[in-house]
Amino acid sequence: MSQVATFANLLTILRMILIPVFAAFVLYTDLSAALWVFLAAGITDVLDGFVARHFRQSTPLGTILDPIADKLLVITAFVLLTLPDRGYRPIPLWLTIAVVSRDIFIVLGALMLFIVAGFRRFRPSIPGKIHTTIQVLTVTFVLAANAWGSFSELLPYLYTLSFAITIFSGVHYVYHAARLLEER
Repeated sequence: MSQVATFANLLTILRMILIPVFAAFVLYTDLSAALWVFLAAGITDVLDGFVARHFRQSTPLGTILDPIADKLLVITAFVLLTLPDRGYRPIPLWLTIAVVSRDIFIVLGALMLFIVAGFRRFRPSIPGKIHTTIQVLTVTFVLAANAWGSFSELLPYLYTLSFAITIFSGVHYVYHAARLLEER
């Protein structure tokens, strides 16, 4: 199999293809279907990492596409589920602003590190991985609460946890970037 068409990369591409399907279901307020598509996309995320590691299918393309697919899925979910007056309980705007701002800040910081210091390899941190996991859980529970009427009582706690880990992981990346620059 070529370095591009690995099974792991195909799973990542499938996740990217599922994003507009997910978005359509949210926009047409079929949140039950949106939940199932979101869960399927989440499963492809777990599987592509497993396949890449255990079957030696890690590729430069995969290391770029995987985090892009993750960010596109989560940001799409947060933005669409924040839209007001859609007939469902939205994610609070303040949380979506924090999540999107953190990601923009990190991308701009990585670009700055590349331009100023030539850094090219940016590995995800443990707080960053926890952040993504909490964001996925938040979206999953928001969809379930709206589709099935369950888990609504957990949402305020998930919003608080999501906000806290968003801030913590953002600060952690700033600290990590400062250390990289000092070591240079």
